[in-house]
Amino acid sequence: MTGSRAATRMAVRSTGAGYSRAEAEIVPGSWDVTGLRGTGSFDWTVEEVFLPERRTMPQVGIPLENQWSRWPGLAYQLPVQCWVGPHHSAVITGIARAGINALIELAGGKQPRGRPVGLLCDSPQVQDAIGRADAILNAGRAYRTTMITELWNTLAAGRETTLEQRARCRLASTYTADSAREAMDLMYRAGGSTSFKRESRLAECWRDLHAVGQTVTLAPEWYPIGGRVYLGMEPGPRLR
Repeated sequence: MTGSRAATRMAVRSTGAGYSRAEAEIVPGSWDVTGLRGTGSFDWTVEEVFLPERRTMPQVGIPLENQWSRWPGLAYQLPVQCWVGPHHSAVITGIARAGINALIELAGGKQPRGRPVGLLCDSPQVQDAIGRADAILNAGRAYRTTMITELWNTLAAGRETTLEQRARCRLASTYTADSAREAMDLMYRAGGSTSFKRESRLAECWRDLHAVGQTVTLAPEWYPIGGRVYLGMEPGPRLR
């Protein structure tokens, strides 16, 4: 690698860039995963491709600042904490809801092995699991909605959001993801042996949900970050 190419690659690392599909080379086997297989989120490389400035966006490390406030509309004035975290959180709660629906559908037609009469839906344990999962999931979703709404209303009133509000928005994302994970695990367990069959809708939801839950934007490390804010301490470089 020449010095000029090395400098160019260092610059690209600190810049968001857009390439066309024809310019990129997929790295085979880089998305061999158990969940979210259909997203096709493969690694890719580009070589000897000219990158015009209009297809770049300065971005060093984790997004911390709003880079779209130059556009009109209240949505574009929201801090990055309303987007990064909640975006994955919305995906995981949607999958959890699909998992609840999958068990409801299964319970209406499955006769559990070893039980001479009755369907899965007749089991008090399954009834309890569905009721708990729905309550747990909706509690998390309500928390997330409340915090994003609070930041929206703050900006709509012409005020700046506080660090505590932004911390709560990120905590809401992580807590909602944990709620979705808990609800999905209840459904997986209640589904019995159907849940571990590869073609089962419950298995698909369980795998996909836990893949989303591994993203850094929903990591449990956001709990101590929020805690430091409430204690009046420096939250660290990941939250401003």
